[in-house]
Amino acid sequence: MLSRLTRPQALLVCVLPVVALLATAAFAPLPFTVAQPGLTADVLGKNKGTQVITISGAPVRATKGQLRMVTIEATGPDTPVHLGDVLGNWFRTDRAVMPHDSVYPSGDTVKEIEKHNTQQMRQSQDAATQAALNYLHLSGDDVKVKLRLADVGGPSAGLLFTLGIIDKLDGDGSGGDLTGGRTIAGTGTIDGHGAVGAVGGVALKTQAARRDGATVFLVPKDECSDAQSELPKGLRLVPVSTLKGTVTALKALETGRGSVPSC
Repeated sequence: MLSRLTRPQALLVCVLPVVALLATAAFAPLPFTVAQPGLTADVLGKNKGTQVITISGAPVRATKGQLRMVTIEATGPDTPVHLGDVLGNWFRTDRAVMPHDSVYPSGDTVKEIEKHNTQQMRQSQDAATQAALNYLHLSGDDVKVKLRLADVGGPSAGLLFTLGIIDKLDGDGSGGDLTGGRTIAGTGTIDGHGAVGAVGGVALKTQAARRDGATVFLVPKDECSDAQSELPKGLRLVPVSTLKGTVTALKALETGRGSVPSC
């Protein structure tokens, strides 16, 4: 039937479905989430007026320097993301377009996701306390640790919680600070035996860390390449895989003696 149409008419007939398809794609929600660098918090100090780490049953030392846990902020689980959002953020170094299911479990409601993240944070805090006390050969029956960090969920602060507990109780083990007075940031899960796990979003987290004054960033070893992809100037990466190795690296940074791993 197109043979009976003029060329402009035929072209219009062919183009209209394509235009309609593109218009639909532009306004239809897509299965993506847009993330950006989020807040950081010094676990050695206060967050929103509340002490992050509180310890009883053992002497607590005054600390210098900072241990900053870092986060990313993502569009909400029920926030629609359209083609314009994807195209507008795809090439930005301070944004990441991520599959929705990689950030939020598929099929969960907002309340279920919040509950899941809260549970992960609680489990992470318990593991961090266990890992720190095991490292220091202290008993959980005598030493009690409370961890409070408002508006943050998930397990990625585990390593920094652990280091904060160690710094408050023992420092570097020789009277000095585990931080060496620096502002040190980092991310990573932790288990009770001191194994450090990957978390995701490290390229955005390094930007948040540098923005808030960190000069050293502790990164799970398996995520070195991701952390290097958009590494801010002036931020040194230190890959870690165990709590013992992390403490050893921090002591080497503090004293200038011994090797410090790099990506």
